[in-house]
Amino acid sequence: MGALIAELLHGATKTHMTHLKTTSFSAHMALNDFYDELPDLVDSVAEQYQGVTEKLLDYPRIEVVPITTPENAIEYLRKLHTAITNYQKECMYSEIINELDVIKSLIDKTKYKLIFLG
Repeated sequence: MGALIAELLHGATKTHMTHLKTTSFSAHMALNDFYDELPDLVDSVAEQYQGVTEKLLDYPRIEVVPITTPENAIEYLRKLHTAITNYQKECMYSEIINELDVIKSLIDKTKYKLIFLG
């Protein structure tokens, strides 16, 4: 879980950098919504997980590799979605699974905006 949380938190930074580089207004706004909403959702998952397990998570060091285009952001969002889905298959806590679904919904909404409104 620590690795997933770390990647999701860095995902906000990665998409924020793309938001600042894009020349597409719709991509700019879609990415803004994503990086604005994601940290609070991830924080909630981490706190709930630590509460349910009664253990603090360890977070690995992750390199923040920038995403350079909205198209790269779409691919990155697909990978995040898959990583969350894979984690959910192993998770035994329904409340955590549900919270991760909220993050997947944000990913889906952002992909929609980037693909169809760009």
